Amino acid sequence: MSTRRIKKVAVIGSGIMGSGIACHFANIGVDVLLLDIVPRELNATEKAKGLTLEDKAVRNRLVNDSLSAALKSKPSPIYHQKFASRITTGNMEDDIAKVKDVDWIIEVVIERLDIKKQVFESLEKHRTPGTLITSNTSGIPIHFMSEGRSEDFQKHFCGTHFFNPARYLKLFEIIPGPKTDPEVLDFLNGYGEQFLGKTSVVAKDTPAFIGNRVGIFSIMSLFHTVKDMDLTIEEVDKLTGPVIGRPKSATFRTVDVVGLDTLVHVANGLYENVPKDERHDLFKLPDFISKMMENKWLGSKTKQGFYKLERHKDGTKDILSLDLNTLEYRPNKKANFATLELTKTIDKVIDRFKVLVKGKDKAGDFYRKNFASLFAYASNRIPEITNELYKIDDAMKTGFGWEHGPFQIWDAIGVEKGIDIMKAEGFEPAAWVNDMLASGVTSFYTVKEGASYFYDIPSKKQEKVPGQDAFIILNNIRKSNEVFKNSGVVVEDLGDGILNCEFQSKMNTIGGDVLAGINKAIDLAEKDFQGLVIGNQGANFSVGANIGMIFMMAAEQEYDELNMAIKYFQDTMMRMRYSSIPTISAPHGMALGGGCELSLHADKVVAAAETYMGLVEFGVGVIPGGGGSKEMTLRAQDTFKKGDVELNTLQEYFLTIGMAKVSTSAYEAFDLGLLQHGKDVVVVNRDRQIATAKAHAKLMAEAGYTQPIKRTDIKVLGKQALGMFLVGTDSMEASRFISPHDQKIANKLAYVMAGGDLSEPTLVNEQYLLDLEREAFLSLCTERKTLERIQHMLKTGKPLRN
Repeated sequence: MSTRRIKKVAVIGSGIMGSGIACHFANIGVDVLLLDIVPRELNATEKAKGLTLEDKAVRNRLVNDSLSAALKSKPSPIYHQKFASRITTGNMEDDIAKVKDVDWIIEVVIERLDIKKQVFESLEKHRTPGTLITSNTSGIPIHFMSEGRSEDFQKHFCGTHFFNPARYLKLFEIIPGPKTDPEVLDFLNGYGEQFLGKTSVVAKDTPAFIGNRVGIFSIMSLFHTVKDMDLTIEEVDKLTGPVIGRPKSATFRTVDVVGLDTLVHVANGLYENVPKDERHDLFKLPDFISKMMENKWLGSKTKQGFYKLERHKDGTKDILSLDLNTLEYRPNKKANFATLELTKTIDKVIDRFKVLVKGKDKAGDFYRKNFASLFAYASNRIPEITNELYKIDDAMKTGFGWEHGPFQIWDAIGVEKGIDIMKAEGFEPAAWVNDMLASGVTSFYTVKEGASYFYDIPSKKQEKVPGQDAFIILNNIRKSNEVFKNSGVVVEDLGDGILNCEFQSKMNTIGGDVLAGINKAIDLAEKDFQGLVIGNQGANFSVGANIGMIFMMAAEQEYDELNMAIKYFQDTMMRMRYSSIPTISAPHGMALGGGCELSLHADKVVAAAETYMGLVEFGVGVIPGGGGSKEMTLRAQDTFKKGDVELNTLQEYFLTIGMAKVSTSAYEAFDLGLLQHGKDVVVVNRDRQIATAKAHAKLMAEAGYTQPIKRTDIKVLGKQALGMFLVGTDSMEASRFISPHDQKIANKLAYVMAGGDLSEPTLVNEQYLLDLEREAFLSLCTERKTLERIQHMLKTGKPLRN
């Protein structure tokens, strides 16, 4: 095992990519030195101030402006703005000597070999021998870059290709040079996964490596298909979006966001550098792309690309689409296909592919052409760009946001069926695919004993995918380790006495079956196990309670049933808090409303860094009713003990709920009081989350976990706090910052968090606050405005203000 430690890194080049990489290292607690070139002339502001080219503010202007722009960008490249203090800026003339003190130098300058070589020459004069030095190139051959450098430099040099944005895209390609020490590759592979939270993929030194080679092929293939099949850009984006597990931005909107010029740069590089590629002509730009480049219709950066936002004088706006035949913008056209309608009842994306390729309409034709081309191309890239097929899938999933890679999709359709589709479209698979079938292996992947295996071409048998030992993959153990199942949850045995309760509802919403499953999981854990994790590996932890169920009960005026349902939710949360075994919540993605309340009541939260947590019930016209209002009141009073001004502290927690604040990372959730310092923890790599949560549950159990004593010491402030809140909401409504209904919701919350209209501060128990919370929630459900908001949310997925 390597004893290397990364305490400080230097990032050379502060553009969008360089600043993003610098921010992500700051995210994980590493000190960063960010350097860029010195400006050669003063700008207007500097001239007005009488500055010279020798002033430090001028010499560091480029790097400081770039970092400042990055920190202001949305989505943010940094988990918490205070983490930016971990980044020190400088320039390549005054500060280059400081690289002697870093453990890793990452070059992120312009994609020109001559400039990169000049930078490396300068760095080698100051670099300490043994220091890692890597290039974040997206396609320049690694072996060219280290030519002429010292033996120690070449030994510790390789490519490390982050994908933009560095915080959010998980692919981390590692490309060895001709003399790279294997120890360096092993270290970077492990560091990328464990510390940076990436999916590390060691690639070969071939043009565009793995991700961009297959990803740009896929996009260029679509560019040609759209013309061949006379499809509109809306139709292609409909067909290549969430329905097949791709991002909402699908194809053309993604290109607009990334920038057409960026795509063209990589495509041109491939056209020039892969002359023997069997699909070489596909990398030649179609006429409409060349024309768009001439017109500088590059996407978001130039305000128009495949889509264009048109603003009208009356304040309204329309999104226009580019007609690829006329190259004129026209109103957006809705895309509909009968084949897609057949998949609406199929929740799991992987199960849709068999249906999609059988389609009898234009959509079916599109999928057969698209997948036939993709399968043939991916299979023919082995062993050119990698020896292992799973690396292609990993690259496409983590670099391009695909839910499933080419070989996983092919497996879902059926390997032989995929070959039939390919042949019908005029393609042939690589010879090794036929050899695989001839050897009796009928799929690219299998699952055995909770681990994933892939078809290894040289040995002609299934081999275990490396690097899984630190992970628990629920999909692999769900059937073999199932302890209990209902329509809402699956409870799995994670081993070592720890259970996991995994939600199975749509978007992991919390309804009656999920609550019953949680209670059953606690029953099982208390009887025969040592601890319980509430976690899943879906897109989101939970988007909250089942508001459809609440709407139906409220609309039918079934208030007794609704009261019982809310009490059941509250009682389940309290069961989480006061069970005899440790309970761990493992939120990730969206953990909203009820999903947030569940985490508030766990003994410990093991949150993924990318957790967007908040009590958002105000958006549907109610207050948190599953213990969230109670819990935030309790946490506020626990802060009182630290000497803070009581009313001010309570107001902060009140506003967190009243403004429906949502953290943009797990670290921001600490600021909102939703996570607690000294108790809750954050993991950067979501693949490690369940295993880490299990480890904490086991540790707590082995340390002698004791069931907590119920709280009876919660200090509520009564009329003192209630009066302050009511004056505040009156003022805001009078100034029209909030609507009358917003004021009504806020006043109900104020009543709960003040502990009612008690004449003086009083100590109460949790049930007292839960009863106030439930009463307020139910009273709001009788309001017509609340029902309108819930109905609007159900229809649109967006909150309604009235």
